Amino acid sequence: MTDTFRLSELAALLSAAGFVAAEDEAAELIGRAAGDAELLDTLIRRRLTGEPLAWITGRTSFAGVAVRVDPGVYVPRWQSVPLAHRAGARLPVTGTAIDLCTGAGALARTLSRCRPGARVVATDIDPRAVACAVANGVEAYWGDLFAPLGRALKEPVDVVVGVVPYVPTSALALLARDTLAFEGPLSYDGGPDGTSILRRVLAESPHYLRKGGALLLEVGGEQADALGDDLARLGYREVNVLTDEDGDVRGIEATWGRSRPE
Repeated sequence: MTDTFRLSELAALLSAAGFVAAEDEAAELIGRAAGDAELLDTLIRRRLTGEPLAWITGRTSFAGVAVRVDPGVYVPRWQSVPLAHRAGARLPVTGTAIDLCTGAGALARTLSRCRPGARVVATDIDPRAVACAVANGVEAYWGDLFAPLGRALKEPVDVVVGVVPYVPTSALALLARDTLAFEGPLSYDGGPDGTSILRRVLAESPHYLRKGGALLLEVGGEQADALGDDLARLGYREVNVLTDEDGDVRGIEATWGRSRPE
């Protein structure tokens, strides 16, 4: 059997199982197996259960950067790439940024690539994610949102960015069948309307941002509108809703305008 035929055969199998990027996935699985037929069969069986491809191959690509992804760690999505690029644009050349709920550290790595002279620190509540991010070269700390950064940061920062959980609890059942089966709700559940953790970030970020610093968060649905009153009350200005090429809401960007709270 030639490699070409093997690739087409596997792509057809994956396509029939409902995987959209079947040919690309087939190539990745074949590359990971490196000629070991028994290993390839094992990898294929794992993928057919719905296990994330990145867990099987041990890596993914995010904004053109190769990112290691360990089993159990949230897999970064391409939908978050524009948020990372926008955060990079707001980060001064020698500035400081915080990446909340960093997962494998994909956003943090993208920021560091965009601004090599800047400092990027990251946090995650999942110790597996922190270990994975550190393996990816990220300065990552274990804890809930800003909690572990008390001693790590002495000065206000320029950017706070995060893909924090924002799926409404009632909508978790609408996610792809295998999402919660493998990744679990920790990376997704944002409370009754999906904004519980988002609102916490809005409230806590002013304690860390310099005046004129930027807050960028991934959101969905009507959440940008739902957070409007909080943003105004807490002193944010220049609020922008970030959309994708299809006009779907993907995030919010806001500038912190007040002096730092006491």
